[in-house]
Amino acid sequence: MIRVTLPVLITSVVGFLLVIAFFFRGFDRVNSDLSEYFNIIAAVAFILGGGNLLRMHLDKVQRRRPGWPYSIVTVIAFLFTLIAGLFKVGNSQGWTGPVEAQGSWFNFAYDAMFNPLQATMFSLLAFFVASASYRAFRARNVEATLLLVAALIILLGRTFVGGVLTSWLPQPLQFLSIPNLSNWIMSTVNLAGARAIIIGIGLGVISTSLKIILGIERSYLGGRES
Repeated sequence: MIRVTLPVLITSVVGFLLVIAFFFRGFDRVNSDLSEYFNIIAAVAFILGGGNLLRMHLDKVQRRRPGWPYSIVTVIAFLFTLIAGLFKVGNSQGWTGPVEAQGSWFNFAYDAMFNPLQATMFSLLAFFVASASYRAFRARNVEATLLLVAALIILLGRTFVGGVLTSWLPQPLQFLSIPNLSNWIMSTVNLAGARAIIIGIGLGVISTSLKIILGIERSYLGGRES
């Protein structure tokens, strides 16, 4: 029983303290101290996460499960980055210098490996986005038709084609040109939808936070309900 009650009690007390520190003056020290404790817990969580990553991938390599060569690459890359960052290998400024100093192994791994791989991944994602858009943008109903028309306007408005197609419009009707319509959709229609989504996310965060603080939501305890 105490294994459930104690974490819920600690979570509730800390949650209420953070809420009070946010809305009332005089609790700045409490807010800063709890933030420091959070950083300490996060650092321990990073250690546990790294250990769990090594355990899972080494077990996969040992058992020769499907995709085990990729696990070898993951383990080597993780250990290389960890050692280069912790010991600041090749850092011209020594232990006192930043981990990303020019000439360090960590900076080399970031510039020569991570950045090219990231660019490659996003380049490949463009083809998946195009494929998904082709399947999604079909005029099956009114909503899909509006989405398709808006997508075409924005696509044309971001290129020179949109200006060429509507260059014949007279000056009083220039607001109907594709570039202007594209900007209007992004700055007005899209912004309104984005704000609605953000408001919904905020309400969801508040609701979930209250459930955790009040002890109603206990999934972080591993699914135990009592």
